[in-house]
Amino acid sequence: MNTIALELVPPDVDGGVQSAMAEGRKIVELSRATGLTGRITHAMIPGIIQEDGDRPVDYREKLDTIDYWRAIRPELGGMRGLCTQVTAFHDEQRLAERLRNLRDEGMDGIAFVGVPRTMSDGDGPGVAPTDALTKFQDLIPHRGSILIPTREGEQGRFGFKCERGATYGMTQLLHSDAIVGFLEEFARTTPHRPEILLSFGFIPGVESKKKLIQWLIQDPGNAAVAAEQQFVAEVAELDFEQRKRHVVDLYKRVVDGVLDLGFPIGVHLEAPYGYNEPAFETFAAMLDHWSPN
Repeated sequence: MNTIALELVPPDVDGGVQSAMAEGRKIVELSRATGLTGRITHAMIPGIIQEDGDRPVDYREKLDTIDYWRAIRPELGGMRGLCTQVTAFHDEQRLAERLRNLRDEGMDGIAFVGVPRTMSDGDGPGVAPTDALTKFQDLIPHRGSILIPTREGEQGRFGFKCERGATYGMTQLLHSDAIVGFLEEFARTTPHRPEILLSFGFIPGVESKKKLIQWLIQDPGNAAVAAEQQFVAEVAELDFEQRKRHVVDLYKRVVDGVLDLGFPIGVHLEAPYGYNEPAFETFAAMLDHWSPN
């Protein structure tokens, strides 16, 4: 898909369509100010659900993915759509209808995701993500899976998802170059070559107090993730130019490490606290080093 995707989180229901349209106009202006006009190919809209009660930023009910996309799409100048869809709460018929509606609204790809952290794999009355990858191959051409390179057993887990029909993997936020070793091993041991969307996030100073990014990537007892959390904590304490340099240097190490492994590579960009000019300046510096298109 030659993807450069910008994650756009649906606003609170209370904000509604007007908030969505304002966000679209903001993205257009920030793109213009930082030289990114026309370079971002996709909006990636996550399906937000309630998770753990210890979330550092309060959860409020969000606008539905389709309603948000309809409101924001006219503001984005031809940008296409990607999204995530939780499958565990829809039976097969309802999920098929939902996916058909998302496809018809212009979603190029849909990543199937599992249950929230408060539930165990296999819980829920609906379809498991791995089953959805197989069942809906004729309905959704580009079917994605979340890829967490630091998670125990991820080589086998991601390989199984590719066998079941995943055509792309979207990584969790990357705060180390662990994905390089992961893809080297994956390329050596499997024939699968899905598109890999490398996910990078802007780290603002407010992370020092809120710790939302550390919460998003948590995996208690995992030393590799603890090191990533430490990286986030240290970078958040720096001034903007230093923060930008550290994140861009990480981007360079990751991109340079995976480009020759045989996988189509895309980029997924996000700012968990919201977008501003420093975030877009950082994204522009990344894409100046390498861009898939």
